[in-house]
Amino acid sequence: QVQLVESGGGSVQAGGPLRLSCAASGSVFSINVMGWYRQAPGNERELVASITRSGSTNYADSAKGRFTISRDNAKNMAYLQMNSLKPEDTAVYYCNSVLMTYGSTRYLNYWGQGTQVTVSS
Repeated sequence: QVQLVESGGGSVQAGGPLRLSCAASGSVFSINVMGWYRQAPGNERELVASITRSGSTNYADSAKGRFTISRDNAKNMAYLQMNSLKPEDTAVYYCNSVLMTYGSTRYLNYWGQGTQVTVSS
């Protein structure tokens, strides 16, 4: 059993920062990719940023220059530092991980429950 737990969401004024954290726990053997997605009301879930085990990153155009994804492989954690937040960044942010559990031979996709980020103008 695997759990991905997000923290750090909340309300912030436009231009402010927030830092999201994601902790993977349980029967985690190996994590390949960790990422952050978001979903605003009426919209589809979209990728914000992802990072591989070796540290290669990928960002949505909307996140480039403002958001930074990082991870701590030893702690099975990922972070999303969000700066210069805009009202259009308001969404539920989900942690995603492609990982292998003990006793398995496949990497599977896991999701956290999400954390709300609200940016007011």
